Amino acid sequence: MPSQTLRHWSGRADSPEFLSFVRQLVEDQGEVEKTSLDQLVTEISKVFVGFSRLPTRAKFQAAAKALTLVQSVEQNVNTEVYRAAGCARLPSKVGSRIPDGNHFVTSVQESSRETTASVKRHRQVDPNMPHTPPRAPLSRSSFLTARPKQRYEDIGGIESILSHIRELVEWPLRYTELYKHLGVDPPRGVLLHGPPGCGKTLLANAIAGELGVPFLRLSAPELIAGISGESEQRVRSLFDEAKSLAPSLIFIDEIDAVTSRRETSSREMQNRVIAQLLSCLDSISLQETGDRLVIVIGATNRAEALDPALRRAGRFDREIEIGAPDEEAREKILRNVTRRMLLSEDFNFRTIARRTAGYVGADLAALATEAASTAIRRIGNDLLPTDTTVNGAASVDFANISMLRITIDDFLVAIGKVQPSALREGFATVPDVSWEDIGALDDIREELEMAVIEPLREPEKFARFGIGISAGVLLYGPPGCGKTLLAKAVANESGANFISVKGPELLDKYVGESERAVRRLFQRARSSAPCVIFFDELDALAPRRAFGSFGASASADNDAGGSNASERLVNQLLTELDGMNPRRQVFVIAATNRPDLIDAAMLRPGRFDKLLYVPLPDETGRHAILQTGLRGMPLDSRVDLRAVSGATKGFSGADIAALIREAAVRALRSEAPAIGAEHFRKALENIFPSVSPGDAARYDSMRQNLRRARGHVNENIFTI
Repeated sequence: MPSQTLRHWSGRADSPEFLSFVRQLVEDQGEVEKTSLDQLVTEISKVFVGFSRLPTRAKFQAAAKALTLVQSVEQNVNTEVYRAAGCARLPSKVGSRIPDGNHFVTSVQESSRETTASVKRHRQVDPNMPHTPPRAPLSRSSFLTARPKQRYEDIGGIESILSHIRELVEWPLRYTELYKHLGVDPPRGVLLHGPPGCGKTLLANAIAGELGVPFLRLSAPELIAGISGESEQRVRSLFDEAKSLAPSLIFIDEIDAVTSRRETSSREMQNRVIAQLLSCLDSISLQETGDRLVIVIGATNRAEALDPALRRAGRFDREIEIGAPDEEAREKILRNVTRRMLLSEDFNFRTIARRTAGYVGADLAALATEAASTAIRRIGNDLLPTDTTVNGAASVDFANISMLRITIDDFLVAIGKVQPSALREGFATVPDVSWEDIGALDDIREELEMAVIEPLREPEKFARFGIGISAGVLLYGPPGCGKTLLAKAVANESGANFISVKGPELLDKYVGESERAVRRLFQRARSSAPCVIFFDELDALAPRRAFGSFGASASADNDAGGSNASERLVNQLLTELDGMNPRRQVFVIAATNRPDLIDAAMLRPGRFDKLLYVPLPDETGRHAILQTGLRGMPLDSRVDLRAVSGATKGFSGADIAALIREAAVRALRSEAPAIGAEHFRKALENIFPSVSPGDAARYDSMRQNLRRARGHVNENIFTI
């Protein structure tokens, strides 16, 4: 290529002749080699020097178009070459040919309309006169992006989802003729939904990377413009471009930003965008596109917020839910994100996967980065010298550093610093509580294992007997007896994700918001199955409704305030417990101190069908709690724990924990080597039972009333 030609180009930068000239330069390269391409890029970069008589904006536009053209050739893209060169429509006149790897594609002249518009936008100006550059057009000239580098192997833990993707996206794009032969229309739209960071955008990029078809990618807010009608024009331009490049793939990220329900939207512009999007989705059928398929992929973490018209058949009629990964999926993701990291030979992925419940793919990637930073800090503190060379680079003993690796301890440190995204949505990592941390309550443990843990460990055994998931388990009894601790131990032993909800957290003063919070809660749990939802203080969430079975009057409840809101919340919770939506390994455990205040409909079989009474521990139970609580603490061998447990009659588990702490503090103050009997004796002078004998009798009466209300005759059916 002549080195002076482009540099001394004296024509109009925006003219069709200039674009044709650049295209000719590319053609002259033949099969473009990397070195030749670098030369061409260098020459084009000199546009800013050569076009001294043109306005700055014209120089910039000319250089941008030329650079985009060259990059398109380098990436072996075909029709996007024309788009990058400024063509508004698919080529209609055959011109010169541009190499594209295995075949040639044709280039065309721009239409006269485009040429006229271009000339009007960039009139020749006197360089000595002040110049105000014209306003840039609002709409993007092209939504086309380069072929993503991601592939299916870059994604871990979603093997089952990939099979659906191949069926809904890959096969229709590869074998369109097969669908035409069978007389069926392939899917037009696929909606990916799930919590933030679960890999929706990564999956869409991997699909485009695998298929190699033209990929038009944008975020939904990019469709919004400040001028009336411009937003709809952007939507039309997006689909027109996709149809001109078909077969092609459109990806709209955060689609809920512009397609929320019209009945709740007060913005007329957004309603027009939805209407235009619906029209464009209807226009990409095979009949409309000449048997050239266009598939649209949308991504959102709020599928329920989308306008229902978008989710009907023929539009986004196929939905793929990407939930939070389970332990096995997290292990695969960890192996994927650390495949280029130098890990120690004894690194245990299973250990990290178990410690990262509630983490999604983005969280695990951030965790790996933080672990690497932790290793660097450790290496820097231990091996790197503090002095530096003249240029600021530290002198490093590379012989020592080459032996270093990122260890599992680095990851454990990073876990304490990287908060999972789900934690901000109500998730908690699996609690560090096991059955060994709970003294007594062995019979309740057996019931919970059969209700929650065993169905997760051996689902085929339960399926053989036709036993479904237990609707719900209610733990009730005096405060401090270990109800919350039991729920945490169940989540830990089962390895399930864990959502802990205090009753009042779901209440909202705005009409409909409380019910929506309940729906979101169960939807989040379903997307993260297996999952345990734990409702603490259920009596605050589901109080008796007006005119319930206990005869409460509506007026009395209304005077108390919040009656209508509570009733709607209870109704929504009953709907979820009834299984109107598939539960899919979602287990519900609730705890309360006042079962007499809970709405009677909640306690019928099929909702909370297991009612487990957690009583005050007996002497044997108190002895077991003392042994568990004193584990790892220095204890004088002369202390008789049987005597201590006998002296704590009426104590709850929480009371015994307070007693142990008080005894340990007294031993610390006296500088004793271990906790002795004297420390327990003094602690008993200050720690008293939190449940009085009268309260204990009332709880026993509640248990009897609940048993009679459910028609049970067996005296021991609730006393575990």
